[in-house]
Amino acid sequence: MSDVTPEDGSGAHGKGVTEVTAKPVSTARDFIATLRRRVSGGDLGNLPVVVGLLIIAVIFYSQDATFLSSNNLVSITLFAAPFGIISIGIVLVLLLGEIDLSVGSVSGLAGSVTAVLTVYHGWPAPLGLVAGAATGAAIGVLYGLIYTRLGVPSFVITLAGLLAFVGVQYLVLGKNGTINIDNDSGLAEFARNDFLGTGASYVLVVLVVGVYLASNLVAIRKRSAAGLETPSLAGVVTKSLLMLVLLGYLTYYLNIGRGWGYLFLLFVALVVLMDLALRKTSWGRYVFAVGGNEEAARRAGIPVGLIYISVFTLTGFFAALGGLMFLAQLTSVSQSSGSADVNLTAIAAAVIGGTSLFGGRGTAYAALFGILVLQSITSGLDLMSVDSSVRYIVTGAVLLLAVSIDSVARRARSSSGRG
Repeated sequence: MSDVTPEDGSGAHGKGVTEVTAKPVSTARDFIATLRRRVSGGDLGNLPVVVGLLIIAVIFYSQDATFLSSNNLVSITLFAAPFGIISIGIVLVLLLGEIDLSVGSVSGLAGSVTAVLTVYHGWPAPLGLVAGAATGAAIGVLYGLIYTRLGVPSFVITLAGLLAFVGVQYLVLGKNGTINIDNDSGLAEFARNDFLGTGASYVLVVLVVGVYLASNLVAIRKRSAAGLETPSLAGVVTKSLLMLVLLGYLTYYLNIGRGWGYLFLLFVALVVLMDLALRKTSWGRYVFAVGGNEEAARRAGIPVGLIYISVFTLTGFFAALGGLMFLAQLTSVSQSSGSADVNLTAIAAAVIGGTSLFGGRGTAYAALFGILVLQSITSGLDLMSVDSSVRYIVTGAVLLLAVSIDSVARRARSSSGRG
């Protein structure tokens, strides 16, 4: 099996790597033709969810102009972050073709552990946070061991965990059932009131675009040296300039309100980190390989068991981290923390963002785009004073649409492969 996956991290279903002579892809016509081939071949990437975000923005803006106000967009990003952090773990486990139904319960338990240790036992906040995050990671290790050693399906393991850890959460919280943390604590300030300064936000935009441009220039040089097809320098520079303009304007617009919240920036940083891990490391290539064809990966010498354990561990860790951010944002934890709404929203975000339920295809950015879609729908319906029942119906319809698009794209890829 080849140890190479596409640079966009979209999967491990390729037939191999074909070496070609170095030739730049230079013209707009080439770009459009390449995009058309990818779409017709079922490689949709993030296109459906981006189009969906634009449609959502137009619909809700036409109903209430405040939907696209700076303050509302800032609120969307802040409330989306805890769900999105949990959804990163769901993306990882879906890449293996597995599922974790207990991320909501794990997030509530992690928040409860941290709250009990810091409020009732006087632990320093950093140690309490480490304990909460470690709780989620330990649960993930347990899941991975049960899956690899006993062969119990992940659906059954995590469904049992969903039920069991709700009970453990009740035991941890005790008879009071609710614990409040200080509204003025550093954790609460971070999640609710800390925002990047105006000058620092523009510096960050320049740094992000600079890193993007530099990494692409290095990639062009390496691919050219290896005799592989390379994107044109002009195209990379154009994309970088476009990114600079779009991010710069978005930053300016959000700064009219409160700007970029630290919590949302943490979420985005985690997405970028996991994207790099999936695309640029052997571990990430192994994840796609196992999700694409476990038996082929095993025959290629990939440590399949360790890959499963590592992914379940990360899923548990991200679930716990999301729960800690909920604790910080709400400044309380209760028996209802990590309810089914958290569970289903995190899973739906990963799928709506473009992660395949069949394994082997998706990116970490699915968590970002997917949760922005769901949080935008929630915000828009709230502005329209629509009953919460409608939100569930709309979310279900969007989820069904996303899975249907994935199924159609999967058939298109299969047909293209046979062709």
